[in-house]
Amino acid sequence: MDNSGKEAEAMALLAEAERKVKNSQSFFSGLFGGSSKIEEACEIYARAANMFKMAKNWSAAGNAFCQAAQLHLQLQSKHDAATCFVDAGNAFKKADPQEAINCLMRAIEIYTDMGRFTIAAKHHISIAEIYETELVDIEKAIAHYEQSADYYKGEESNSSANKCLLKVAGYAAQLEQYQKAIDIYEQVGTNAMDSPLLKYSAKDYFFKAALCHFCIDMLNAKLAVQKYEELFPAFSDSRECKLVKKLLEAHEEQNVDSYTESVKEYDSISRLDQWLTTMLLRIKKTIQGDEEDLR
Repeated sequence: MDNSGKEAEAMALLAEAERKVKNSQSFFSGLFGGSSKIEEACEIYARAANMFKMAKNWSAAGNAFCQAAQLHLQLQSKHDAATCFVDAGNAFKKADPQEAINCLMRAIEIYTDMGRFTIAAKHHISIAEIYETELVDIEKAIAHYEQSADYYKGEESNSSANKCLLKVAGYAAQLEQYQKAIDIYEQVGTNAMDSPLLKYSAKDYFFKAALCHFCIDMLNAKLAVQKYEELFPAFSDSRECKLVKKLLEAHEEQNVDSYTESVKEYDSISRLDQWLTTMLLRIKKTIQGDEEDLR
């Protein structure tokens, strides 16, 4: 398909939309329905934006959606303005991640002002994901996941809030903010215990919390495991709990081989993901300052 044709068409639509906006500002239009011209201009800007999308000119598409959003604000059509800012954000994602964030933040301001917190939370997640993958700013990703979790909690969407909090905990632990991670894993684990559907996952959260404790201090981890066993007896029989106990033993004896063997044994049945591998390596390095690899 001929993209340059689409682009030329989009440029023509932009010029038409600009003419409508100019005409709406004339004295007579002010007297005789200038707002209908603005409404028409909004529609034309959106059509131009979609043409630019077809031509894969993402920045131009984003800009056209922004123009439409500004005009919707002029007309007090907040919901339409927010929708256009989201469309602009989605277009900019492919060309200019920072501009995508700016547009999504504009949409979030409008949605929170309207009391639409669930939608605002969803867009905070989109921003967090841009920080994770495109801009690689984990601190900012954490902040947006936390904000999203707050909005979800306020709307009683606890499972959505927990998903965001678990993201925060995973990153906090990687950044060595262990106490923050522990608080989240314990809170989510305790909530999961009371739900017949989520009960099974509680052991994973207590396991991760125990490893974070271990990264701070071995005694901490020992006491935490005892606490989790009392709190959630099923944890005692889990492979995760048995692994932590073996690792505590190996650490006490300063036995690197035994530590490595226990990890290998666990890994042969349940594959270690990147996060667990990182944490287990950090703990291993505290045994006689060992610097070797886990496997």
